[in-house]
Amino acid sequence: MTVEFRLTLAGSAPLEEVAELAAADVTEMPTPTDNPRLFSARLYEERGYALTIYAGRHGYYDAEDDDGTRWEWEPETYVDLDFSMHADDLVDKGIPNMAAAVARVLAGRSEDAALVQNGNWLLLTRVAGRVRKHRQSWWDHYGVDRLVAP
Repeated sequence: MTVEFRLTLAGSAPLEEVAELAAADVTEMPTPTDNPRLFSARLYEERGYALTIYAGRHGYYDAEDDDGTRWEWEPETYVDLDFSMHADDLVDKGIPNMAAAVARVLAGRSEDAALVQNGNWLLLTRVAGRVRKHRQSWWDHYGVDRLVAP
């Protein structure tokens, strides 16, 4: 079973810069593929996930908020960071390393952003510079609340 997390940044951030921020060190930096709008890195051994970074236009995102309402967002341009994890790597490696990567990207970029799990559950939003964590019990359960500052 695979678990997916997607961090979306509104706007046209340079993929190379986002890849540098997401990498814990230079040896783990996602590299360009044949498509210049797509970077990837298989970091299962090192970080517990594979990372894909790509840019797009006319985005549409929706997820369930804390109270069960639907959250929707339609950025004109965007950059997605997709973290794909095997279920057995979630707790020890995947989620802590993904949360650290999200924190680095958010600290290095100022765009509005959202973090969604499996395309269904909204975990974090940043709007006009204000970070809001959703599903606080998720953050507490995995012990990663301190990694991403509000």
